[in-house]
Formats: sequence, structure tokens, C-alpha cells
Amino acid sequence: MYSTGNRIAWLQGPNANCAKTGPVAPRPWHLVLLGPPGVGKGTQAEKIIGEFGACHLSTGDVFRHAARSTEAAAPSPAMATALAAMKRGELVSDGTVVELVRERAQCLACQYGFLLDGFPRTLDQAHALDGILARVERKLDAALNYFAPEPVIIARLSGRRVCSQCRAGYHVANKPPRVADRCDACGGALIQREDDEPEAIRTRLRAYAATCDPVLDYYRRQGLLREIDASGDPEAVFAQTRAVIQRLQPARAG
Repeated sequence: MYSTGNRIAWLQGPNANCAKTGPVAPRPWHLVLLGPPGVGKGTQAEKIIGEFGACHLSTGDVFRHAARSTEAAAPSPAMATALAAMKRGELVSDGTVVELVRERAQCLACQYGFLLDGFPRTLDQAHALDGILARVERKLDAALNYFAPEPVIIARLSGRRVCSQCRAGYHVANKPPRVADRCDACGGALIQREDDEPEAIRTRLRAYAATCDPVLDYYRRQGLLREIDASGDPEAVFAQTRAVIQRLQPARAG
């Protein structure tokens, strides 16, 4: 297994430094992970990291870290804008998300490579990513698009539970706790997030569908898009993912 950075610079911003130890993969991969919420990108990212290396750079992780951070350092102007929008229950604007990624450009140049998750979500963000990568002299190897039928995604997301105290994650079918409705780690009550209720999931899927096609078409025209059916179990989906990445390797040989 290859090592990765600890993502501190990604989570905290440009003034933080990652700890980087251990072997680096001989070919760092630069991949974008696309697909609707609940399709399993996070699970596949963990498996890609284990076999091929690279840091999982999720914009969702950046927002979650900032929202619960108690650090004394003031957030950057872009992060302050994002947090204010989130507090009002609004979506973070394209421009703000782009600026947050731009602040973290050094993470995209990391020796370990990257799996970029949650960005780009719109065509404007895809164009902005091209500019950021050009500045750090990196190019995408592929955009992996995971897809699954809506009923499969709803079943996956509606089964998720989170500990009300330590925030550990579970799933009623795929990762149940040892004691029903209780966290294995701290004994806290497990709850369902409001955005994991079926109607909320349908709303999120509609929002994703409204912006995804231009992004898919953009990467398709560049020959970077790779489609992966994520309706099966995680191991079956990763078998497809592994095959896709392995087929990319000859193109990198030169």
C-alpha cells in the first residue's frame, strides 16, 4: 500500500503543511470523481487510495472541517463567505468554491497525486480547474463518472446513520452497529440526517442532474470521461474502477 499526505493543507488551507511520509506511488494519479450523492464515490476513493495511492481531496470534507473547527486562526475570506452561506442554509456559490480550491492549489501539485471529489460540479468550475491545474503544471488523467439508478441511491442514503455525539458513520444494511441504534465507539444515539430522508435525497439528485450533463460532456469531448456502473456492491464496482485505471497506464508510459 502506498502512503499519502494527511490532507491537513487541504482541510485547513494554504497556511498549513501536510505530513508526508512513506513510499510514493511510481505514477501519481490525477483523477476527478464524478457522480450523484450516494453513488459511492467516497467508498471507491478509499479503495483507489489503497491500491494506487493519491490523496482524497473532497470539498465536502473542507466544509465539514471548517464548520466544526474551533481553531483560533481566522478563516480566509472565501471560507468566511462559504460558512456564512451555509449558516443561512444556502448553497455555496461557484466563485467561492473555486476560490477555496484555488487557495489549495498546492494540494493538486502534491507528489502523491489526487482524487478530486465534489469539484467540479458545474461547467464554470471545470474551466476553473483547468486553469488551476495549468498553473501547477498538472493534467488530469481521467474523470471517473459513477452512476446508479435512483432507487439504489435512495436506499443507500436513507440507510445511513450518524452518531449524535462523535459523528461516526454507519449504515443499517451495509455497516450496522453492534447494538441497534447505538454507536460502537462511544455509545451515543444514532440518528438519520435530515438530508438523508428520501424526499430530501430526491431533491439533491434533481439538483445534481441539473448541472451534471455539461460537465460530463466537457470531459467526454476531451477523451477523459470514463463511465462506471456503481449499482453493484463496492467490490464489484472497484473491480471496474481498477480495470479503468489500469487501462489508463499505457497512455502514461511516455
